[in-house]
Amino acid sequence: MKLVLATILGLSTLLARASELSDSALRQIAFEQKIGSQVPLEAAFRDETGKAVRLGDYFGKKPVILVPGYYGCPMLCTLVSNGLVETLNDLKADVGNQFEVLAFSISPSEKPELAAAKKREYLRHYGRLGAEAGWHLLTGEEAAIRQLADAVGFRYAYDPAIKQYAHPSGFIVVTPEGKVSRYFFGVDFRARELSDALQTASINRTGSPIRQLLLLCFHYSPITGKYGGLILNSVRGIGVATLLALTLFIARSWRGDRKSHP
Repeated sequence: MKLVLATILGLSTLLARASELSDSALRQIAFEQKIGSQVPLEAAFRDETGKAVRLGDYFGKKPVILVPGYYGCPMLCTLVSNGLVETLNDLKADVGNQFEVLAFSISPSEKPELAAAKKREYLRHYGRLGAEAGWHLLTGEEAAIRQLADAVGFRYAYDPAIKQYAHPSGFIVVTPEGKVSRYFFGVDFRARELSDALQTASINRTGSPIRQLLLLCFHYSPITGKYGGLILNSVRGIGVATLLALTLFIARSWRGDRKSHP
C-alpha cells in the first residue's frame, strides 16, 4: 500500500513541474514520420561495453528495432522500454535471431556504464536465451546523436529547469539496409503489428505512415511541459485500484469479524 501511494505521489509531483523551454523550442518537439529515410550508417557511437562502433555494424542482415530516448529518463523512456519488452515477449521471433534491438541515448552526457546497467535490466525482463548478442545500447557525441535523430524524425529538447529531455515516445522499425520502414508511437504496442512490421522490413520494404494522433495522446506534452493523457490516466487508475482494494479488504475483514462474533 505504501509503495502504491508513494508512486502516486511521485507521479503527481512530476506532473506538477512546468517546463521553462521557449515556446518555439516546445513547438519543435515531435516524431516526424520519415518513411524510407536512410539512417547514417557511418555515424560513430560506443556500445554498452565502451567499444567504438559504427551504426552500420548493426545492419545488413536483419531488421532493427531502433529505440530513441535516454537511459536516465525518470518516466517516459521507461514506459516505452517496458511496453516494448512486454510486446517482444509476445512474439514468436527472438531478439538476436530474426531481428536486432538497438537503443541510442539522446543525451551526450550518458556513458556506457549506464547503458550496460539498462541492458542487464532489459535482458532480465525479456528472459530469452541468445538475446544478449542482439540487444544493443549506444551512447555517443552530440553530432552523431543529432544526425541519427534527425534522420528518423525524432525531435527533442533539453529542459534545464528540471534537467530532463522533453521528447516524444515510441520506436522505429528499420530495414536491414538501414531505411526507416515503420513507426510505433506511445508506450503500448500490439505484438501482431510489430511482427508484421518486422516481416515487411526483413525484405527491405517500407510500410505506411500511421495516424499521428496516437503520439499526441501519449507523449510528453510540449505545450504544458507535463506528461500527458496516458500518465494521468495511469495515476488515476492506480488511485482507483488502491481505493477498491482497500474497500474490499475492509469488507472482508468486517465479514470475518461478524462470523467470529455473531
